Amino acid sequence: MTTLEIEVGDLQATSVEFTTADLIVTLADGRKIVTPLKWYPRLLRASAADRADYEIMPMGIHWPSVDEDLSIAGMLKGRPSSS
Repeated sequence: MTTLEIEVGDLQATSVEFTTADLIVTLADGRKIVTPLKWYPRLLRASAADRADYEIMPMGIHWPSVDEDLSIAGMLKGRPSSS
């Protein structure tokens, strides 16, 4: 059995986009994670201005105005927000 190893630097987000239905996060290595926006109720209810106000953290993304934090690892594992 082999173990998948992921470099921590590969999990760094470089940009965040929204469609009407999805959250799209681009990683440093060029991969894109697309998850349903309905998984994140605070972001779903947030205004476009609040969604655009985000901070890229070492292992995730923080939206201060809606008090939402998402980890890249959680998104890759397909974990919806508990909020």
